[in-house]
Amino acid sequence: MSVMTWLRSDGIISGWRDELYPVGRTFYDEPTLLVERAAAPFLGALEYGVHVNGLVRGSNGDGDGVKMWMARRSADKSKHPGMLDHIVAGGQPAGLSLMENVVKECLEEAGVPEHIARGCARPAGAISYETFTPVKKKKMVLTKAATGDNDDDDMVDGVINRVVLFNYDLMLPSDFVPTPVDSEVDEFFLWSVDEIKKSMALDYHDPIKPNCYLVIIDYLLRAGHLSPESRGYLDVLRELRSGSCC
Repeated sequence: MSVMTWLRSDGIISGWRDELYPVGRTFYDEPTLLVERAAAPFLGALEYGVHVNGLVRGSNGDGDGVKMWMARRSADKSKHPGMLDHIVAGGQPAGLSLMENVVKECLEEAGVPEHIARGCARPAGAISYETFTPVKKKKMVLTKAATGDNDDDDMVDGVINRVVLFNYDLMLPSDFVPTPVDSEVDEFFLWSVDEIKKSMALDYHDPIKPNCYLVIIDYLLRAGHLSPESRGYLDVLRELRSGSCC
């Protein structure tokens, strides 16, 4: 932790959460150590999280016309400020089961009562991905000593985030309206399936937080809103789980 705190003070690690992540051989093993969430990718650790599709059934009750609750991230968020987001999502901290985390995040982020979250949220598989995050930092003293380079200009480096997200479908009562609770969300609104599909376009004017696209596409596939006869269907299906699901 002292090393990670130093990297934070040097501006290398940003988005500090004061939240401990378990680091172990697999998701099911006892953790070897606990590390600050923002520091996990600097160890090459596999990160886990939960994403919740907040859904409302159509008027005939059979799923036809299902809508999805979307959120707009607060403008002062350290990552992806102002972007669209899921109704609920969060990293998987140490000491909580996946369902306990879903319940906690539902209450903290959207005001969803525990009895609704626990009674209506259903596990719906997982997706995985890897991203490269640039990190702008000063050259390390150790690097200067080793190379004799005294140039103080900023250098750009980065880390690879390896992530597995457990997906949940939360069918909410039609009269329930989520409420921003922890200041991370500015507003919630309902989208039809057609609106969701339109938002997948590369040139859509109001972008979604990047990893949410994967979870939403996975839902559209599972719910039959995308035809398996569509060109590229199998490619997308394969890529959603092409990372380190372990």
